[in-house]
Amino acid sequence: MEYPYWHKQTADKPLYPDIEWSKPEQKSQAGRLGIIGGNSLGFAGIAEAYQTTLKTGAGSVRILLPDALKKNIPSVMTEVIYGPTNPSGSLSREALVEMKAVGDWATAILLIGDAGRNSETAILYEDFIRDYAGPITITRDAIDLLKNSSSVLVERPNTLIVASFAQLQKLFSSVYYPKVLTFSMQLTNLVEALHKFTITYPVSIAVFHQGMILAASGGQVTTTPWDEPMRIWRGNTAANASVYWLWNQSKPLESATASLVNN
Repeated sequence: MEYPYWHKQTADKPLYPDIEWSKPEQKSQAGRLGIIGGNSLGFAGIAEAYQTTLKTGAGSVRILLPDALKKNIPSVMTEVIYGPTNPSGSLSREALVEMKAVGDWATAILLIGDAGRNSETAILYEDFIRDYAGPITITRDAIDLLKNSSSVLVERPNTLIVASFAQLQKLFSSVYYPKVLTFSMQLTNLVEALHKFTITYPVSIAVFHQGMILAASGGQVTTTPWDEPMRIWRGNTAANASVYWLWNQSKPLESATASLVNN
């Protein structure tokens, strides 16, 4: 059976080599990435994303953290802004001012996670996402934090969700999408489901399943063999994709797919 919307990539046969070649040589043209996340108990994902995005080639990176983390941040992380913290150690709703300031400065935003499970922080994230019009990449527990705002996520253009399969299951379910995803489903069935889902909604999605990373946007789906799922859970994959997207803002699928070859 032919799947004209399914495009297969391998390490030695990249689908979009022009994306790699278009990498800006000057930092001033390589985009500004804002990374938001963290809580008083965790910022490892942010520290790793910071190093990854600079190494990948973001022009400049600025981080927003809860001010409860001030004493924990290593000196190598220089571009850090702190927002008000709620009693649970996550960003409070008052941090919307700082989030908007980062959004105004940035070319794109990465919600990297380590965000905690506080309902106030969830509302803060939702308020920001509704207001910010630029590209946003969302991954790790930032997806879980926004579970009550799933309809906002999937209906928002300029959104890339880098999810686990379990998170994708919940996303389909929470917007009442009439397709049940199962861990045992064939790759072809998931490709077809993502094809139809991203025709229905303007969101872009990347997910790991059966040794592959699938990326989908606008009904087109790419698959790339992948044997390092921990890079997804740690946030490296989303961090790389967000930087490639900085350079090619009208091409979320091509950017996410190209970033996998060099992740």
